[in-house]
Amino acid sequence: MAQLAPSILSCDFSQLKEQLLSAQLGGVKIIHIDVMDGHFVPNLTFGPIIIKAVREILPQAILDVHLMVDNPKAYIASVIQAGGDVISFHPETVPDYGIVIKDILREGAKASLALCPGTPIETIFPLLPELHQVLVMTVNPGFGGQKFISGMEDKILRMRKAIQERGLTTEIAIDGGVTEDNIEFLAACGASIIMAGSLVFSQPDQITEKVKKLRQKIEIF
Repeated sequence: MAQLAPSILSCDFSQLKEQLLSAQLGGVKIIHIDVMDGHFVPNLTFGPIIIKAVREILPQAILDVHLMVDNPKAYIASVIQAGGDVISFHPETVPDYGIVIKDILREGAKASLALCPGTPIETIFPLLPELHQVLVMTVNPGFGGQKFISGMEDKILRMRKAIQERGLTTEIAIDGGVTEDNIEFLAACGASIIMAGSLVFSQPDQITEKVKKLRQKIEIF
């Protein structure tokens, strides 16, 4: 059953608690948090303090943390101590990403590899058994509100096939360009966790109802 994971990148931070609680009221169980360092991507966003705040607001939620940073090893311990449950990082950022996966597992979190649109899925096949999740970026990482890159649906389908052929239960998360018009199609392609930012939070007084509506579209898969 596909799940919705609202991204706080699109929250109004003056109303963070209210908006997160509204999403939870709609049935959300996963919250997506983008950590950007201004180097791997040009944008600069959150760190452990914000992760800790989200954890205090939603103590039962799964916090899915996406490290868009040059040196993920430097963030792992503090991000997990702050409350991160699933940690994604980019294989392009380290010479041996197997070591980083082991660091994440040793700290007690679940590991995920994030694939930029141009990164071949075959890059990570050897480590699939160690991963809780693969995060397929459907836009170029760094900013919210971008349009879905055509062709990424094929990447999702091929990743789902690779996981099934290996007899694994690895989640496929997708991030970027999700709309009301394509969210059902993307779940049908094999995305089991669907990140959505502006789609969820753009109308603050309708967050709960929007979450319920989106969940109805994807939870049939």
